[in-house]
Amino acid sequence: MAATRLIPLHINKGKTIAQTPADRTDYSKNEEKTEGGKYISSYECDARTADEKFLLSKRQYERITGRSQEHDIIAYQIRQSFKPGEVTPEEANRIGYELGMRFTKGKHAFIVATHTDRAHIHNHIIFNSTSLDCTRKFKNFFLSSFALQRISDRLCLEHGLSIIEPRPCRERKKRTEYPKRPSNRDNLRAIIDAALQRKPKDFEELISFLTEAGCEYKPGKRPSIRCRGQDRFARFSSLGEGYTVDDLKDAIAGERRERPTGKSQQVHDKKFSLLIDIQAKLNEGKGAGYQRWATLFNLKQMAQVMCFLQENEIDSFDELAARADAAVTQFNGLGDSIKAAEQRMQEIAALKKHIINYSKTREVYVAYRKAGYSKKFLEGHREAITLHKAAKEAFEQLGLQKLPRVKELNAEYAQLLEQKRAAYPAYRKARTEMQEYLVAQKVAAVLLEKEKEQAAMDERRKEEQRTDPHR
Repeated sequence: MAATRLIPLHINKGKTIAQTPADRTDYSKNEEKTEGGKYISSYECDARTADEKFLLSKRQYERITGRSQEHDIIAYQIRQSFKPGEVTPEEANRIGYELGMRFTKGKHAFIVATHTDRAHIHNHIIFNSTSLDCTRKFKNFFLSSFALQRISDRLCLEHGLSIIEPRPCRERKKRTEYPKRPSNRDNLRAIIDAALQRKPKDFEELISFLTEAGCEYKPGKRPSIRCRGQDRFARFSSLGEGYTVDDLKDAIAGERRERPTGKSQQVHDKKFSLLIDIQAKLNEGKGAGYQRWATLFNLKQMAQVMCFLQENEIDSFDELAARADAAVTQFNGLGDSIKAAEQRMQEIAALKKHIINYSKTREVYVAYRKAGYSKKFLEGHREAITLHKAAKEAFEQLGLQKLPRVKELNAEYAQLLEQKRAAYPAYRKARTEMQEYLVAQKVAAVLLEKEKEQAAMDERRKEEQRTDPHR
């Protein structure tokens, strides 16, 4: 994961045009931040004299073009910060170099300085605003920061790193509360918890574990402890409930309940949608504003699909298609089982109704048969006789030789209902997975088609250059 920012470098107030780039490059090349200059690289310039190179190219630009600006932008700086512990300084410097090459398209000289003095490794990429041929200047185009972030995200995906998940503006919230920094007592409690995990035999062995971890123990009437880097001792009794000497002895003896290690993390499903056919929308009358929004929307969906493929370790389109087919098969199987249960439940309900009607109208139908199927008797008991005949026809269609008991049917119905309810969570999950794989498959197909078109255009361009070298 890498966060980026593009910063234009103007002439600082009270300084000359020569001092401004020198200040920025000197800060970026600070040996304490780059481990003695170990993580510094450059393109089309020497990192030691980059500021002089930038100024020389600007003088040549003014001489060639005759143009000069009052509020000139001397250079641009790209800050690229990585997630702590996710990347090494060497890899961060390589990614920064590739970012500079792709963003400037190799037309501007730049230096890359990787700083390791913070928990998050970050790059300072400073590139000259004047091109290498000294005929043009870099134009800070509209939404350049989004383009820079997109290139950085692509590089992170290529190097197996995570990216920042884009969120709609309506879901973003301004931070009003900042995480509290752990205090010295918090650090002591964490060290004690780690020592307890080693299951010491007694309190003396616990103290030895704490000493191995860099803590210093002071015995006495009120035992105290401090860890490496702390000036003052902290009494065990001041660490809170569960950390007094008596509590620790009880914990070693197994008489204290385990402390909660933290809140369970909630996992939010990543959602993405199909790409918008921008050209079709423009034909319908949409304007340039909608085109910009739709373009950004499609880019976000593509980035989320790439994250989805990376998280699920899908390396090829064929594997994605196989996963999608498997998800469809699983969803259809669960749906068929639920439908079969529902159909059987309907049959049981209808059969119960016929059995009850048959039982209630049996005596009437026996009397009707003994009356020689009298029309007068039929007119007086038509409803009961009709229900009895319908029940007998249903039994014949089902091929029942012996009627089941209503109690058994109720038990089977309850069992099917329980199975149906238990299958619904898996059914909904399978439906979500199927939709994600199918949408990802369609988006990936569009991406592959665009790559093929780009490759074909590049091939045609190379062929034209071979046939017409002066072009």
